[in-house]
Amino acid sequence: MNRRTALAALLATAAGGVLAQEAPLRIVSGYAPGGSTDRVARIVADRLQARLGTPVVVENRPGAGGRLAAQQLKSARPGDNVLMIGNPAVMVVAPLVFRDNGYDPERDFVPVAHVNDYEFALAVATAVPVRELAHLLAWLRANPEKANFGVPATGSLPHFFALMTGEKAGVKAQVVGYRGSAPLLNDLLGGQVPVAFDTFETLLPQHEGSKLRILATSGAKRSPHAPGVPTFKEAGLDLVATGWNAFFAPAAMPAARVAQYSELIHQVMREPDTQRRYAEQKMTPVAATQAQTVAMLKAYRAQWAPVVRQSGYQP
Repeated sequence: MNRRTALAALLATAAGGVLAQEAPLRIVSGYAPGGSTDRVARIVADRLQARLGTPVVVENRPGAGGRLAAQQLKSARPGDNVLMIGNPAVMVVAPLVFRDNGYDPERDFVPVAHVNDYEFALAVATAVPVRELAHLLAWLRANPEKANFGVPATGSLPHFFALMTGEKAGVKAQVVGYRGSAPLLNDLLGGQVPVAFDTFETLLPQHEGSKLRILATSGAKRSPHAPGVPTFKEAGLDLVATGWNAFFAPAAMPAARVAQYSELIHQVMREPDTQRRYAEQKMTPVAATQAQTVAMLKAYRAQWAPVVRQSGYQP
């Protein structure tokens, strides 16, 4: 059977949305095992494998903030059975701030499926004498030397959201970048930095353990995992912002195969077991079609590109 015949058979035998395969599916993740993006990839990979009946392998290719994985995906050939899980740092921010990014997110990749959203949150150490966002802003204006906002990485979405918050609140803050969430939390809990911006799910365990206080979350409505915490809009700042994870295919992948994977992942994301596993991780699942994923990316770039450019950030 030649390659063309095999590919036709592969697509034609998709019964009930199940894609027969010549080779295992590889999912490339640009981050180390155990992080939120990696966990999202593995939940989907596990459910895809059950539907496909062949191995689905998550390959971690950390480095350069996820850009190495994107560069690897760009070089895929038409017959390569590979997808990548990507986020705004790789698909929106990096192309705007790096002169030689090594890939063009709109030319080199094809959106497949948007699978989850996440919010940002602002947290303070328990030693900071405030319990509401309005009180924090008043405290920072009265103590400008303490207006230091810690973020897990320079150039990350929490970094730019911190800038947005400071601008909206009229607080001139210094953004302090860390090498990940763990050292940021260590310094927040130790009192070296008074305010932290990170993803909500990262900060939530320490909030639940009363080791820090989350004062606001960035979603359009309160998180069901912390219904007592207001949104930024409820707390008086007109801010709504989220991040996401989505699957992408190399531009070389045949359109029919991309469409099949999009439909399969859409089905996987609607499964009760998938929804349950996301809830256990305190993540927000999304079941989106390929067209909905494309529309989401377009709207997201329109929201964030001006923020990134206006920040003047240089790596």
